[in-house]
Amino acid sequence: MPRPCPRFYNARRILPLLMVAGLLPATANAADETFSLEVTNDGMISADDGHYTSGVKFELGFTPGQAHWTQRLAQTLPDGLIEHADRAQYRLVHQIYTPNNIEATELIEDDRPYAGLVYGGVSLYGETPTTGGHTTTDLHLDVGMVGPSSLADSIQQEVHRLTDSDRPQGWDNQINDEAVVNLGMRRQWWQEIPLAGKQLAFGPSASAALGNLYTYASAGYSIRFGDEARSVPNLSPGPASSAGFTDGGGFRWYVFAGLEGYYMAQNLLLDGNTFSSSHSVDRREWVGDVSAGFALAWEDWQMSFAALQRSDEFRGQQDPDKFAALTLSKRL
Repeated sequence: MPRPCPRFYNARRILPLLMVAGLLPATANAADETFSLEVTNDGMISADDGHYTSGVKFELGFTPGQAHWTQRLAQTLPDGLIEHADRAQYRLVHQIYTPNNIEATELIEDDRPYAGLVYGGVSLYGETPTTGGHTTTDLHLDVGMVGPSSLADSIQQEVHRLTDSDRPQGWDNQINDEAVVNLGMRRQWWQEIPLAGKQLAFGPSASAALGNLYTYASAGYSIRFGDEARSVPNLSPGPASSAGFTDGGGFRWYVFAGLEGYYMAQNLLLDGNTFSSSHSVDRREWVGDVSAGFALAWEDWQMSFAALQRSDEFRGQQDPDKFAALTLSKRL
């Protein structure tokens, strides 16, 4: 069979990325815009280079006006979900997953599949005051692609070439192309107490996701101490957070920690393709996370660091996964 034209092949792989980028419209009728770049990597807190090995996320958060489409959408949703969008967010995400041994060319049946994931999303965030605190509600929609069209193999190979790291050799065994669509919801009940001139905030949360990428239900508990802020950073597979400082100037900070337990009914990155045959592992249904970090801000600039350790996600996994995320934000 003749090989496809290289130009056509490259265009076919790049097209999904352009389609996802098209999900991020301009923020007309919006204010208080914040642009964020998040980099996730296991190498920040671990010597391993496998499983969730790296990720990059671009986010644009804003306060939608009454005429903005996200605000109109929030007002048409069923009662009990979200009545008003206090914040909204667009995002574009790329993630890379590999087994621990990336130098082996053969299929490693008892370790995590190779997978690249790219998607775009939109989120709505609502806040309701309560006695002694407030309740936050987050709604999320993500649309994208898993598989070779994510270009994860080329990206990782080039990065490892430039850094003179171990060369990934097993990408021929990666999960096949598959479009992904996922819905998510998270609700958190915050209590707030003044303490030592700062704010102590704490409370439980519950979330759920439905889609061919992830389907799960989870419950957790978070605590935050420092200057007043919105939420705390979440790490994958948790939904995108609206974490950030509230209005203010000068130097600000807070520290945070959290626990999260998941019942995972579907994880395409471990279960393999939905509609075709691909590498998969025996996924564990119950997964737990423990995370901690800090955030700093000066005038319009913000920086946060979050580290996470996750219990085994599949049978035969040798060690719990550890990874971290560094986020830099600028108010526009």
